[in-house]
Amino acid sequence: MATLTNIRKHGTLLIIIVGLAMLAFILGDFLNSGSSFFNRNRENIAEIEGQKVHYTEYEEAVKNLTEVYKIETGRSNFDEEQTVQIRNQVWQMLLMDYTLRAEGERIGMAVNSDELSELCIGAHPHQLIQQRRAFYDETGAFNRDNLVRFLASLEQEADNAEQQANLEQAKKYWLYWENAVRLTQMQEKYTNLVRSLIRANSVDAEFAFNGRQESVSADYVMQPYYAVADSLVKVSNGDIKKLYKLHKPQYKQTPNRTIEYVTFAIRPSQNDYEATKKSMEALYEEFKTAEDVAVVVNPNSDIMYNGQDYSAETIPAQFKDFAFHKGAKAGDVTEIEFLNDTYACARIMECGYSMPDSVELKAIASQEGQEDQELGWYQAAELRQDIAEPAFKGKRGTRFTVNGQEFEIMEISPATPKAKVAILAQQVTPSSKTYSVLYNQAKQFIVTNNTAEAMRDAAKEAGMAVTPQYNLNKNTEKVGSLTSSRAIVRWAFEANEGQVSDVFECGDLFVVAALTEVNDGDYRSLEAVRPELLVEATNNKKAEYLQQELSQYTSLEEAAKALNKSVQHADAISLSSYRFGNGGQEPAIIGAALAAEQGALSAPLKGNNGVYLLVTSNKQVAEGEINVAQEKQQLNARYSYQIPYQAIALLEEKAKVEDNRANFQ
Repeated sequence: MATLTNIRKHGTLLIIIVGLAMLAFILGDFLNSGSSFFNRNRENIAEIEGQKVHYTEYEEAVKNLTEVYKIETGRSNFDEEQTVQIRNQVWQMLLMDYTLRAEGERIGMAVNSDELSELCIGAHPHQLIQQRRAFYDETGAFNRDNLVRFLASLEQEADNAEQQANLEQAKKYWLYWENAVRLTQMQEKYTNLVRSLIRANSVDAEFAFNGRQESVSADYVMQPYYAVADSLVKVSNGDIKKLYKLHKPQYKQTPNRTIEYVTFAIRPSQNDYEATKKSMEALYEEFKTAEDVAVVVNPNSDIMYNGQDYSAETIPAQFKDFAFHKGAKAGDVTEIEFLNDTYACARIMECGYSMPDSVELKAIASQEGQEDQELGWYQAAELRQDIAEPAFKGKRGTRFTVNGQEFEIMEISPATPKAKVAILAQQVTPSSKTYSVLYNQAKQFIVTNNTAEAMRDAAKEAGMAVTPQYNLNKNTEKVGSLTSSRAIVRWAFEANEGQVSDVFECGDLFVVAALTEVNDGDYRSLEAVRPELLVEATNNKKAEYLQQELSQYTSLEEAAKALNKSVQHADAISLSSYRFGNGGQEPAIIGAALAAEQGALSAPLKGNNGVYLLVTSNKQVAEGEINVAQEKQQLNARYSYQIPYQAIALLEEKAKVEDNRANFQ
């Protein structure tokens, strides 16, 4: 379909609010109906609020989201990292969908079919629909008539298999965004409901008003904790345990693992370089003279020959001067060159002619009532050969037909110098023998270093880097920057602490890992958080030490002189202040300053960053009476920004979720 082609071509402009639309075909009756597809006895990838999520549902959602991404970006494939992101986005939106559904059933909230229809194709469609470039007019604005025509085209009969495939893809594309609108509307309904229930009251208004009315200035001296040597204070194990008990709610965790790993690069050996060079030399004479050069190149080269017309910008840089210098002629051949682990040579098949670089095409409507579709600009390599050939040989206004679809050349770029160049290129890669030798080296490393401690020591002695990876959970799909490393995560959840793994192949690396930490409790252990608790406990002891030391001074000037510091100033401090002078975020010091007696030297005050002595002055209470309604309005406006995010996050946090994704990855 021309519309779908248009979507693909302009895909880089089309990704808008994709984060709200990661549930292709898992929202609504399409996938959650009572059809036999879902009534089969399938394994579950999750259970969310009592609703079982079948593995096939999740995988179908991933597949469909991937297709939508392809349409909207104009790309045909995605790398491992992008694929992981898609899978994670599907999971997050599955979680949102099922929790919102469950909550909606509890409180009687839903999006019915009439409401959804109005949101998608009503007089004023939802922004997710209006932002689809497929429905824009020639001015670049949303046009509802284009939307209506697109939906009408989904009912047409296909003339051939290709049209049928495009028609099915267009239907899925529309259903995706229709379902995305429904989820977004459910989310908006829920957050609006919560927002209407959480409103500022008179006490809130008075507190906010008073916080701005009263202010004070202060002169102060601060001694930071780092100025006290650790050796001057003593922290007991009891101090650590007391802090752990106090902060324990912050240490809630899901089961996780910590590993360390070493890598062995899978690189070609000297024999591999020599073998590749010999292979190129054996082909070179035939490459120079063959009448059908493709017979020599295509079975043996990393760069296929298909008669492509290179320009000075598109030909590999190393052959630019060769193909486009003034004396270049057909039959010229370079010597075999070595660059970036690749041996290569080039032969000019044709040169000295000019062709356009790009062409602008329009797809002509095949049925009455449809509109022609402007497809945009293409280079020859971006088109199928059966389309590129007539497109680049024609003139402006020329029409041609391919597989029943008529095209028109709207514009064509000026002709520029071109050359047909055959390139014979072979990258040096590890042979099976080299691969085997490197693999055996990694295996031998495991045999002689079969504990985490031994692996660490041996790696250090050999000058190998030992890389730690913390907080791996059972659904982690990738270990750090290691490609294809999901298998390492699975191993980590099956191994015993201290165990060393077998050899994993991760891209161009062999990897050996050691499991160094197993965390299966509901909370991080005291030992795991001891270092951070030790810092806090040490600062608490230093605060006591400094408070005793600073209590001997009777004025700021005396303290400043003794500490070799200057008296600093903080002006107009109020409860709405975020910082205390140059001391940083110090809410306790701000509160103490507002409560202090003016002109009197305070007791040494414990802050986040050190201990303070201060003298307040210029205490002011602004005149004026509170406008309760205005204060409430301002607070409610602030709440309206915070509540939607907090409400959805809390809903998902409290949801009953059994996550079994790790069993299928």
